[in-house]
Amino acid sequence: MISRRNIRVKVMQLLYMMEAADANNSFKNPVQTLEKQMDKSRELFVYLVYFIAEVARYAEVSAQKRASKNLPSQEDLNVNIKIAGNDFIWNLLENKGYQICLEQDHPEKMLDKTLVAQIFQQLTAHPVYTAYIGEESREKSKEREIIKIIFSELMLPNDLFISHIEEYFNNWDDDAEMMEQLVLTFIQKPKSIKFNEIMSPDKWEFARTLLKTAIEKKDYCAELIKPKLKNWDAERIAQLDMVLMRMGLCELLYFETIPTKVTINEYIDLAKEYSTPQSGQFVNGILDNIHKELVAEGKIQKISFK
Repeated sequence: MISRRNIRVKVMQLLYMMEAADANNSFKNPVQTLEKQMDKSRELFVYLVYFIAEVARYAEVSAQKRASKNLPSQEDLNVNIKIAGNDFIWNLLENKGYQICLEQDHPEKMLDKTLVAQIFQQLTAHPVYTAYIGEESREKSKEREIIKIIFSELMLPNDLFISHIEEYFNNWDDDAEMMEQLVLTFIQKPKSIKFNEIMSPDKWEFARTLLKTAIEKKDYCAELIKPKLKNWDAERIAQLDMVLMRMGLCELLYFETIPTKVTINEYIDLAKEYSTPQSGQFVNGILDNIHKELVAEGKIQKISFK
């Protein structure tokens, strides 16, 4: 499932786009825009998993092609198609949520069959694959390991595959890290992710509320932040840092179940990862300073579940 970290990134990206554009004209319904972005992320996730399955299932296609030669060799007639019956693949094909998404998204219309064949051929040359088809047993760990190799070693580093993905999904650059995390989690723990509910209702409520609050409380957050900028060169402050601090303040003030330490650490990490080299230290200093004042004034109220 999409994590709160993933959600914060999505909200951050949308707020940043709104800052860079005319929000009144370009984003008349930000919540709806966020929902569409989340749905596009779901479609991307489904397609990545679908592509993995097609690479594994290509073993049967390859075997049929070799067997149908005019003069097939004994090797052509005895191609090992073990991976086509991989436990992970069969469980995937029987997954009701996955079946619904296939009918809804039609990933087969985007599939590059030539690329599938190329990646399968690369797989057959992999030493782990040779060892895999040489064993009759189906250990769960090895079934998952070979699927992971298809994704991590043959798809993601492949420039042709990335170009193919970018052709259909303009959200790849924004979602790449999240998608890698989701797919690997799904390979390891298939039951942990629901295809037709990639974000649970409580996570969606968090996303929607965080976005709306950050928009509605923009001016108030600015009032809290600006007095703390006197020791900083305003022109050198990254716009993204301002967005992150606004989101952080909203969590501190209006999300009573999220511990303050968690909030501050999350936005420091996001600043380090997505903004400038100095942003982590900057965001840390400003949020920590404001946090201490808000606590002293009794404006931060958190619920403890200990």
